[in-house]
Amino acid sequence: MSHPPLLVLIVGPTASGKTDLAIRLAEKYGTEVLSVDSRQVYRELPIGTAMPDARQLARVKHHFIADRSLEEHLNAGVFEREGNERLDQLFKKYPVVIACGGSGLFLKALTEGFDDIAPRDEARRAHWASVFAQEGIVPLQQALRSLDPVYAETADMQNHQRLIRALEVIETSGKPYSTQRQAMAKTRPYKCLWIGLSPERPLLHERIHQRVDAMITAGLETEARQVYPQREAEALRTVGYAEFFDYFDGKLDLDAAIEAIKTNTRQYARRQMTWFRRNEAIHWFPGDEVAEIDALVAKFTDTP
Repeated sequence: MSHPPLLVLIVGPTASGKTDLAIRLAEKYGTEVLSVDSRQVYRELPIGTAMPDARQLARVKHHFIADRSLEEHLNAGVFEREGNERLDQLFKKYPVVIACGGSGLFLKALTEGFDDIAPRDEARRAHWASVFAQEGIVPLQQALRSLDPVYAETADMQNHQRLIRALEVIETSGKPYSTQRQAMAKTRPYKCLWIGLSPERPLLHERIHQRVDAMITAGLETEARQVYPQREAEALRTVGYAEFFDYFDGKLDLDAAIEAIKTNTRQYARRQMTWFRRNEAIHWFPGDEVAEIDALVAKFTDTP
């Protein structure tokens, strides 16, 4: 190959149309799709993660879709290695591969990598877990804001497990967690073309509400009940499952749980956009503007 292969990355908030665009481009270029989603890898979660359906998967081969169980937790560091190993295989067959997903951390891991982060410290983790059990999440939030205000700006401050891990790393290493998560800007043997979908907010919110309604109709409550015994799994600390778990625990009624899913999904979409807006390499489109997107990809591939 006379020039580096091309990885076309389709990104954007949930319900923005990434999957359909990725499949269309993969069909156009006769290639395959690498999913970059931290939840769609788990086979137990097809409905709540909006996994591509059987019809979509039949059109184009996808990688990292339903390829492991909840017991096989996939973190960003492991995905960096596994994802690039898979890309190496795919680029031996195709000059262009499509990546698609809204997991900013996984996308960053795939294309740039991370510094090595301090190993686990059982004693420090147990200390902060005890603080959470006795006093709730507020002391963890306060400690993180004090020790690493940069990370606190972007962290999920309602996820006590992530806060505990960050505090554990800070105390073990003596360095802010944010600096240890920064990219090493590792050299990759492929070019990247970033395409972002950013529908107008009212349209995106409408799509989110329609998607949640469709998930409910498809059986999200049953799916959540099936994985409820594993509720402590990291992958289940996510929108769609956490709210149903509260419903099962009697903290919310069904209508309130469904409304909470819609509200929390809108908030998640906003956090996704905050993350992606920091990436100046992304070419943004309000939707799947076929001609404009095709022209952009063609320019990068030298394809007429």
